[in-house]
Amino acid sequence: MDLEMDDIDEQIAPPKSDKEEEFRPYYPEKVDEEGVITKTGLKKKLVKIGDGWDAPEEGDEITVNYKATVVGGEQFAASAQGEPLVIIVGKDIILKGYKEGIITMRKGELSIFTVPPELTEGIQLQYPDIPQNATLQFEVELLSWYKVVDVCEDGGVFKKILSRSEVFERAEKKDEVTVKYEVKLEDGTVVAKSPEEGVEFLVNDGHLCPAIAKAVVTMRKEEKAILRVEPEYAFGSTGRPAQDGLSAIPPNAVVNIALELVSFKLLEYITEDMLVIKKITVPGVGFEKPNSGTTAQIRYIAKLADGVIFDKKGHDEEDLLEFKVDEEEIIEGLDKAVATMKRGEFALVIINPEHGYGSSETKTKFAVVPPNSILHYEVEMVGFTKVTESWDMEAAQKLEYAAKRKEEGNVYFKAGKYKRASLRYDMAAKYVEFESTFDEEQKKAGHFFKVTCHLNNASCKIKLKEFREAAALCSKVLKLEPSNIKALFRRAQAYMETIDLDLAELDLKKALEIDPDNREVTTQLLRLKNLRTFHDKKDAALYANMMKKL
Repeated sequence: MDLEMDDIDEQIAPPKSDKEEEFRPYYPEKVDEEGVITKTGLKKKLVKIGDGWDAPEEGDEITVNYKATVVGGEQFAASAQGEPLVIIVGKDIILKGYKEGIITMRKGELSIFTVPPELTEGIQLQYPDIPQNATLQFEVELLSWYKVVDVCEDGGVFKKILSRSEVFERAEKKDEVTVKYEVKLEDGTVVAKSPEEGVEFLVNDGHLCPAIAKAVVTMRKEEKAILRVEPEYAFGSTGRPAQDGLSAIPPNAVVNIALELVSFKLLEYITEDMLVIKKITVPGVGFEKPNSGTTAQIRYIAKLADGVIFDKKGHDEEDLLEFKVDEEEIIEGLDKAVATMKRGEFALVIINPEHGYGSSETKTKFAVVPPNSILHYEVEMVGFTKVTESWDMEAAQKLEYAAKRKEEGNVYFKAGKYKRASLRYDMAAKYVEFESTFDEEQKKAGHFFKVTCHLNNASCKIKLKEFREAAALCSKVLKLEPSNIKALFRRAQAYMETIDLDLAELDLKKALEIDPDNREVTTQLLRLKNLRTFHDKKDAALYANMMKKL
């Protein structure tokens, strides 16, 4: 019999969506509330609200009181009276199936978890009386927990944090740290111990065993922890003989290390040759640091390597030292270190003789500094007044400042101090870079400073063998003055040093078109020709050698 259309509509069920309805967990926030907190059906009922917001994570060590019962049945397990259970989250057998519940708890919280049979598979191996399809209920009070970190991410060093620190910064591999430690075998025998005041060492150099250096860069100042260390990060397959009245460490021994990071000094290498080192003992505030020409006020005590004080300022009613940064008013090493300091920063600055008093004997108010002495300065940055930035200056002030910096650059250049000269020329050019507030006469003056300072700076860069920077400065001049012979000549010099010979030839030929009688350009073209011949022969020999090998 044929079906009417209405009959067909009634008999065809609406299509089902392939996409499952999105699960939204509900975490109870009030006492006696209950919610389903996982897709797998784990329920949580809040009985007592805990403190704070921190919660344990998988792998952490927790301490709990608990009762475990079968829903509709009897209690099958509980923590002993006065003896809470200590377990690792996610690795316990007793509290089976609700890791996701534990990590929602706060310290002091009491909750009841209802766990469906799908999550408790295998618990009958420990409790045979539990029916196979039983739903279980756990009443859990979270007493405390310790954060546990897999330091090397291979199980070789586990760190259990005993006390956290509010300090944000952590030590780095290049820093110097002070630690206290006690090393025990698994049976509790003490086999190594630091002095009472602790041990100071560079993290990169390590101390005692690899685990300490690897753990300390995960710690904050005043943090205390227990390390469980496998042999490869402890004392290896050889162990260690008895020392300092303590027992020997057997081969392949697992050890526990009680470790405290007492303090650390942030280490900075101030100069490229790493001969001026700054160890920050108290970080400064803010972000500002002195720029060139800044007037700084510092307090310091200066000592020789043997501890003899040879200078001090700002102590015992002495005035603070006030000076201009990067103006050669104090020894180079201290000058460069102060330029990296923030207001309120305390640091120990170690200066090798190359950046101190050199090979000469120096007499001070307090002592004689022998030749080639390493100097130790305990420095506090009390304050500084920075040079006014260009955007805060009027047009006339910018031109006046540029003229002053250019003249300083000329003095340094004549003295052969090309780095200092380069810095002055660069600063002068930056102060006249933007001309929006300049009148016509001021624009002409600004143009003059930009051209002359870029050209002079290019000469500095060539002296410093920074040839690509020299070429870039000459290119800036040629954008302003396309026929500037000095810029073409100096850029060609830089190109020849970087073996960009075709570019050098283009610049020299253009310069010769502008001034056919220029002897310097003609001489440089001849040098370029000889240089090209040399490199052509060198390339030919290299090619021939390659063909011979083939």
